[in-house]
Amino acid sequence: PSSCLVLCCRPTSINASPPPLLAFCPHLAQQTEVKHERILAVTLSMNGDGGCRKFRRGGWERCQRLADYLEGIKKNYEAAAEILKHNCEKNHHGESCYKLGTYYVTGKGGLQQNLKTAYECFVKSCEKGGKKSIDACHNAALLAHDGQVFDNKPNSVKARDYYTRSCNGNFVASCFNLSTLYIQGAPGVTKDMAQAMKYSLKACELGHIWACANTSRMYKLGEGVSKDDEKAELFKNRAKDLHREKNEFSQQLKFGQ
Repeated sequence: PSSCLVLCCRPTSINASPPPLLAFCPHLAQQTEVKHERILAVTLSMNGDGGCRKFRRGGWERCQRLADYLEGIKKNYEAAAEILKHNCEKNHHGESCYKLGTYYVTGKGGLQQNLKTAYECFVKSCEKGGKKSIDACHNAALLAHDGQVFDNKPNSVKARDYYTRSCNGNFVASCFNLSTLYIQGAPGVTKDMAQAMKYSLKACELGHIWACANTSRMYKLGEGVSKDDEKAELFKNRAKDLHREKNEFSQQLKFGQ
């Protein structure tokens, strides 16, 4: 009907969602969705790889967005996996490599579960940089630390290196894991309480409860840092505050349910 107000109704890309204003004009929203589906169908039919080879400037990002659409909206994980695989292996797209790695971890999208391949995807994403590189570095570190990708032989050096890269990007779990690696020591990684203190303190500052508890203990015992009872108490209270905040948040979630 002519009374419908329409602004910017044309999708800007093959995976653009209809603007919110289309909710006021159901028939236009439906027409846009049909057009959207037709464009997607044509795209998927190109070269069997989601049309990634057809795209030129900015094409790798378009392929990633198409994979996001297939996964998040259409729930077509097999098609998403195919595009992610191409965009990672052929185009070396960091975000696609990260997402492909998560597929291999669980065997999603028709892919056979393969932790070694997942590790390779995470390493590629970590080295490439980009939107998910910090997450990829952390996942690569976890798999190296666990050792399953190296015939059940943990590689502490690679774990340390990837934890460090991830922690430098303020990924709190990597900072904490790195601190515990230095606390315990491991083959190729010498026990170093000063380094443990450095990364435990950073993890605490980023909001990790157990990192704050460890920092408090190190100040209390003078391990890796000059003994300081005042700071030990300060970080102990910080750990308590974070624990209380966590419990309050959990209770709010339960109440909201």
